[in-house]
Amino acid sequence: MNQVRNLTKTLTTIVTTASLSWFNPAFAQSNNIATSVYKTLEFAPIEIPVPAPEQNTFNAPSQLHFDSNNSKINYDVCRQILRSEIDPIVQKYPSKWAILVESLDGNTIYNYNADLKLIPASNVKILTTAAALQTLSPQSAIGSKSLQDWVTVTNINSNNYYADTLMRHLGGTQKARQALMQLGVDSQSFRLADGSGLSRYNSASPRALIQALRGMYFAENRQVFFASLPTAGQTGTLRNRMRQTPAQGTVHAKTGTLTGVRALSGYVDHPIYGTLVFSILGNQANSSGAALVGAIDQIVVKLTNLTGCENN
Repeated sequence: MNQVRNLTKTLTTIVTTASLSWFNPAFAQSNNIATSVYKTLEFAPIEIPVPAPEQNTFNAPSQLHFDSNNSKINYDVCRQILRSEIDPIVQKYPSKWAILVESLDGNTIYNYNADLKLIPASNVKILTTAAALQTLSPQSAIGSKSLQDWVTVTNINSNNYYADTLMRHLGGTQKARQALMQLGVDSQSFRLADGSGLSRYNSASPRALIQALRGMYFAENRQVFFASLPTAGQTGTLRNRMRQTPAQGTVHAKTGTLTGVRALSGYVDHPIYGTLVFSILGNQANSSGAALVGAIDQIVVKLTNLTGCENN
């Protein structure tokens, strides 16, 4: 009977600790318990509730938009238009910027230091979840939940604990790097220190993030990846951004936030030109987070409003 009581007490402690670390990554990190709890769960399959992901209505199109619209676009004209509209926004803030906007077929529409590696903050989660879906089936079990559940919560809620656990489950940053290279991401264009983006030793260029996004657009598990991204003005970490603008409901992207760092990378469902892929990274300790977010959102709205690129 004493053994039963002791076992019950132990299990109760594990579940309580796991729940706190599960829902509060800061708690887990500050107390160094996340890894030990996860290892315990590997051997004691206790059911732990996972927060239900928010519903994201974005579905990847069955046919690529640019298959039909590509011939209509004059990229030289597009570049001129966006330079005149985006350059003033970038130059208004004394920040270190790196920006790239491309079509799905790889044509550059806007480039500002596209190969400069900056701190990407939670945009690292794009790389982490892309590597996970490149390596494992969405139905693969991690603990008591599927990989699809983990990817969804990682991206739409920007959950750091989920992201770092995914990286450990993959076997570490080197394994993730190999998976990303198979997806078409240049290994020299990024550096991974963790899965969440909390470390300032992470770095990535917009080109690396766009290569990952484009790779996932054509990947077998693209629906799972797309559905995990927040939608402007509607879901996740973009719920309150770009509302009542053309970007609402048409921009699906991952946010990134650290002190002095703001980032946004993802897709624009353009009504004329189809799907555009973009990555915007801003690093500047002397600029306010609100100013950086405002600049990023202005740039993205410019992309959704883009017209006049058609061939005559």
